[in-house]
Amino acid sequence: MAGWVGLQELMRAEVIQRRDEACDVNGFLERIEAASENEADLLSIYGQLCALEPQQPNMDEPNELKEIRALRPEGPRKLELDLSSEAWQDKFYGAWLGRSIGCALGKPLEWPNFMAGSHGRPGWENVYLWFEGANAWPIQNYTPGNSSAEKEYGIKLATWGSESTKERIAYMQTDDDIRYTVLGLMMLERKGLDWDSWDIGKLWHEVLSYNQVCTAETQSYLNFAQVTHHYGEVKKPQDWDHKKHWVRTYLNPYREFIGAQIRADGFAYGAAGQPELAAELAWRDASFSHIRNGIYGEMFVAAMIAAAFVESNPLKLVEIGLSEIPQNCRLARDVRKAVDIAQDTTDQLALVQQLWDAFQHYDPVHTNNNAALVAASLVFAKGDFTTAIATSVLCGWDTDCNGATVGSIMGASLGAKQLPAHWVKPLNDTLYSAVIGFHPIAISECARRSYEVFLKLKN
Repeated sequence: MAGWVGLQELMRAEVIQRRDEACDVNGFLERIEAASENEADLLSIYGQLCALEPQQPNMDEPNELKEIRALRPEGPRKLELDLSSEAWQDKFYGAWLGRSIGCALGKPLEWPNFMAGSHGRPGWENVYLWFEGANAWPIQNYTPGNSSAEKEYGIKLATWGSESTKERIAYMQTDDDIRYTVLGLMMLERKGLDWDSWDIGKLWHEVLSYNQVCTAETQSYLNFAQVTHHYGEVKKPQDWDHKKHWVRTYLNPYREFIGAQIRADGFAYGAAGQPELAAELAWRDASFSHIRNGIYGEMFVAAMIAAAFVESNPLKLVEIGLSEIPQNCRLARDVRKAVDIAQDTTDQLALVQQLWDAFQHYDPVHTNNNAALVAASLVFAKGDFTTAIATSVLCGWDTDCNGATVGSIMGASLGAKQLPAHWVKPLNDTLYSAVIGFHPIAISECARRSYEVFLKLKN
């Protein structure tokens, strides 16, 4: 990933990204291999990659909010629901709990043999084999720490997720999927609606360490340091929009990966019932580190989360999410394809097999395949919490991210009181986020604070 791998590997990833942007990249991989570790040659090749013009400019995938909104379909933009304070707070607690539960379920499975597959098997099959080998199939509870599949099939869990296994879980352990939710809450508490992507960079540099960010976030974090420290700019420069594009693209081949999509929740909670506002806040956030479908992923998810506080029909939630992004962008097309698959399938294993086949051309942590899986999981589950998060994790790819997003949507829709106790109790209402002031903190306290932000923004 950016900041953690050599320049040659970044260049290989950049070739894939430029190809996705409809550029002719013939011969570039061979040149990169020939350059080996020669930094000057690699940077020269990188400059030529950046100079490529798309063979077919994609007018359906702009980066700016005004242009995005001009290409979106009709949507409700704002939903109304008359609830008591207690009922609203139950929904916020449900959202925070659901996100934590789904993240914890998928965290031990965030390992290459589950995300990308291994030994000739797709990732979903390895997830299935792990649970089956632990006598825990179908998925009804947290990931078992031990399975006969480890010895029999040569697969293993992620070591960093051991505290979230069924035998050990006693709280929500620190994870980037939860840290970004905390940061969204912090931004809305501090600045309300008065912030933009510059403020995102400042907040990251204030509260996140370098080893707490990944892929696109890592490179944007590094690039932002160049802008703020090398040039001595502690206040937003007048040409920030120009510098912003450099921050989110320079040496960042991961600019359409899932990183922004997992950052939507804290903002969407504050905009509960207002999918248009949630999508706008997501756009501000995503624009710091992503472009095009990377931005749309956060907007799509944010709109669904905000709508889930009011709307429970999964098909309508997906439609609302799609109503905030360009209707002909690749993400929208992929989501619609996934929904069609989910509607035509009644077997969970058949579903994930078809999704894997349809979207395996994407990297396991690309926005599009994971967002498509989120939508399919919601539609397939028909309102059942366990089925929804289990399906989102079973497919592989970015297991903890997808479990967290689906859990957040389901939790906001159902409310905390409707979540199965065997998922809720092991967390002991406790979050360790590795963010000062939120380590540890009661999950219910985070929910209460999100509710307070919601009241302020609503008024």
